[in-house]
Amino acid sequence: MPPIMQDFSNSVKLKYVKLGYQYLVNHILTLTLILIMAGILLEVIRLGPDELLKLWDSLHFDLVQILCSSFLIIFIATVYFMSKPRSIYLVDYACFKPPVTCRVPFSTFMEHSRLNLSNNPKSVEFQMRILERSGLGEETCLPPAIHYIPPNPTMEAARGEAELVIFSAMDSLFEKTGLKPKDIDILIVNCSLFSPTPSLSAMVINKYKLRSNIKSFNLSGMGCSAGLISIDLARDLLQVHPNSNAVVVSTEIITPNYYQGNERAMLLPNCLFRMGGAALLLSNRRSEHRRAKYRLVHVVRTHKGADDKAYRCVFEEEDKEGNVGISLSKDLMAIAGEALKSNITTIGPLVLPASEQLLFLFTLIGRKILNPKWKPYIPDFREAFEHFCIHAGGRAVIDELQKNLQLSAEHCEASRMTLHRFGNTSSSSLWYELGYIEAKGRMKKGDRVWQIAFGSGFKCNSAVWKCNRTITTTSDGPWADCIDNYPVHIPEVVKL
Repeated sequence: MPPIMQDFSNSVKLKYVKLGYQYLVNHILTLTLILIMAGILLEVIRLGPDELLKLWDSLHFDLVQILCSSFLIIFIATVYFMSKPRSIYLVDYACFKPPVTCRVPFSTFMEHSRLNLSNNPKSVEFQMRILERSGLGEETCLPPAIHYIPPNPTMEAARGEAELVIFSAMDSLFEKTGLKPKDIDILIVNCSLFSPTPSLSAMVINKYKLRSNIKSFNLSGMGCSAGLISIDLARDLLQVHPNSNAVVVSTEIITPNYYQGNERAMLLPNCLFRMGGAALLLSNRRSEHRRAKYRLVHVVRTHKGADDKAYRCVFEEEDKEGNVGISLSKDLMAIAGEALKSNITTIGPLVLPASEQLLFLFTLIGRKILNPKWKPYIPDFREAFEHFCIHAGGRAVIDELQKNLQLSAEHCEASRMTLHRFGNTSSSSLWYELGYIEAKGRMKKGDRVWQIAFGSGFKCNSAVWKCNRTITTTSDGPWADCIDNYPVHIPEVVKL
């Protein structure tokens, strides 16, 4: 009997073949330059010193030509450096940690649901099923007004929550960075669903007595991806205002938006959204280069609002009884997937190494010309980033992105643990995730971070950061008292 041929993938180490291919393509310019330099060196050795002296003597230098060449070089260098975008640094950030009095364990949440929805046991049962599969833990928090039976979502209570979250995060940021209120040149506050008059940005200005010439902005209605929209706005402003500091505050105020009706599509956010907020200091000052944690590399925004289904998949409206809530469409995950594809198409060429781009191009050409049934090649974004911060919108969101991007469990750990510990804190969740990675001591100098967020409208936004220095673990921050307990195993279903 002839010997059975070994499987090719086992006999030939395809892993090492791929690694060799990646190294060759990604360093092709360096390798080419080395070969050229080696050729020049061999030619110099072959000619010898006498021939080199003769060659030097044969060259004739004209003073006018030298001056013109020098001027041209200086002019090109000046134009290049003047047109080069300013570097934007994330000096530091601070996340709000809710007080223990706001904690809502599963038992408390379900007890309140039974009392508030006593006339509709099916809605109570639905919320219990969602909570069991949500991926949330026992330590998430809701604002004080939601702890009342029934909830008491007054304007005063909503302002109280906003002041607690935003001022706590701002105070922590001032303490960590040594920033003084008078040094803030730009202020951006984003909160999607709570937009009072005066605005939240005006509330911050009043509290800290900021300068009268400050450039302030208040973004609302832009969903969970508004934090990265604020980063994009801050980047654009810092490009035109030199030597400036920008503070970005991202939060979502839960108090006025807790749904008290019976529509299932509107009850879902009650089970997922929790208190949270973050304050960030961005700067274009060169003096901040050494102490800044990160440098902003790219921001890519994708908006699918031209499509009616995408526009309405996360929609604030009234139910039949007049209760206002956020309705989540069944098509949400499919729409999020399409938005992610569009975003990846844009960000891929900016961040992927040449080896991945060539493989994608060859596969695309092969499918068009040779065989349409070829499986499309999904670029390996693990070659472009060391860390991933996926918006902790829910277990299904994280699962879908892990599957589509072919990420490992460790790559999604920060997102899952943030969802477990703090719940869906909307636009600020990305910063809790980044804090988790730092608290674990995993962030090293040169590491690249990809933040991905989804928002109503429908939007998918990405930000790419490069770590400016190795970050040591600190004794403060939202993870300080619990990081040693994580990661934890999160079962598919938690029986209540």
